[in-house]
Parts: sequence; structure tokens; C-alpha cells
Amino acid sequence: MISALIDLKLNPLNKFLLLLLLLFCFQLEAQDSLAVAKKEKIVFTQKDIAIDSTSIALKPFAKNFKKKYTDEAFIYEFKTPEKNAWDRFLEWLASIFKNLFRFTSDENAMDFVVILLKTIAVLIVIFVIYLIVKAFINKEGQWIFGKSSDKKIIHYDEIEKNLHLVDFEKLIQNSLQSGENRLTIRYYYLWLLKKMSENQIIVWDVEKTNSDYLYEIKNPTQKEEFEYLSYLYNYIWYGEFELDEKTFTKAKNAFEKAIKTLNNNG
Repeated sequence: MISALIDLKLNPLNKFLLLLLLLFCFQLEAQDSLAVAKKEKIVFTQKDIAIDSTSIALKPFAKNFKKKYTDEAFIYEFKTPEKNAWDRFLEWLASIFKNLFRFTSDENAMDFVVILLKTIAVLIVIFVIYLIVKAFINKEGQWIFGKSSDKKIIHYDEIEKNLHLVDFEKLIQNSLQSGENRLTIRYYYLWLLKKMSENQIIVWDVEKTNSDYLYEIKNPTQKEEFEYLSYLYNYIWYGEFELDEKTFTKAKNAFEKAIKTLNNNG
């Protein structure tokens, strides 16, 4: 419409005035429309308000739910752990070995210290196990609670208490067959005491010592012989060494000679 009016054959001034007039009219129409819109107000009443009456069930948190979120993925602040006395000790050792072996970094020195301490700990454990095992094994190499141990240790007291009822020849034969040389010498020694008691050279008593028996012997030759045989017995039975065949044979022959002499005298 505006373009049609402009196309009319009017002079420029008239065209300009006509354009202003049209614009003014459009502005008045827009203001009237806005005024009408402002006058139209929407009024809501209480009935128009919808009230939500749905019941809501409260959902409580699970007990100790925080424990589920203790992984590293849920930790957002990382604190450098404080160094204790052990950590400072390790660092001190690492610094010493770093200077001593010229490690290229503190980490290499620390790795070396950790490996060294673990190795020492393993060696200590092995040594302790060795001491425990040694404590449970008797001098003949048998377990204290084993069957052989029962024959060698527990029955010793029974043999001494019933010295005159024991068949030492049979015991010695069994110990020789099993290769128990130390036990054989102990049987020879007890057999010797039995024979000396039967010949009234000594008075047998389980509480007496070799020195007590030596004091009771009146014959100088028998006293000297018993002193030597007591020395052999103590040396072999209580000695912490490997009993060789030569020493065993020497002691065995000496005891057999003394016992044979006592049998002849009896």
C-alpha cells in the first residue's frame, strides 16, 4: 500500500509528508492494540489452583553408606602421609648407601635398602626356625617326641631305677645294629656300674655322681680304671662332636675289658 502511494505522481516533498503521516497512523494503531492488551487481565481463583495431594515416601540413606565411597575414585583431596620414625630411618640408610655405592637416584637407593632389609628378615626367620628345630632334636639326631626318642631319653630313668634287672647285653646288641654308638657307650657305662655294685665295689644310687663312686672305690687300680672310663663316657655321651669309629672302638674295648674283669672276679 505504502509503495503504491509512493508511486503516485507527487512531488518529493509531498511524498515525504505522506510517508510521515502513514507512519504516524501505524504507531497510533499499535499503541491502541497494546492498551487493549493491557486492559485484558486473567484472574485466577482458588478453584483454578490444582493441589498435589500425592503422598511422598521418605527414602532413608543406607546404614554406613559412606563406606561404599572410600575407594580412590571418590577421594578428591590427596594428602601426603606424614613420615614416621621408620620412614626416616629408611631414608637415612638410603642416603648412606647412595653415597657408598653411588646410586643415580634416591629411589634406586631406597629400593636397595628395602631388598636388603627383606633379605635380612628372611635370614633371621630361617635362623630362628633352625634353633627351634635344633631344640626339639636330641643329640643323636632324633626328634624328642619320636618313637626313637622315647627309647633313648624317657627310658633312661627307668633303666637306672631298675639297673639290676636290665639285660645290658641285649640293649647293646640292639644299639650296635641300629648304629647308635653314643647310646651303646651309655649302656656300657651303666652295665659297668651294675657289675661294680654286684661286686660290692660301690653302693649304687641313682642320685650319685661319678665323683661319688670314685670316692667309694678303695682299690687304686680299679679307681684309676673307673676314672678313665668315666672320662670316656662323659666325653662321648655329653660331647658336642661327631663320634668317629676309632674313638668308639677304643671306648668299647675299654668298657668290655673292665666288665669282663669284674665278671671273672664275681
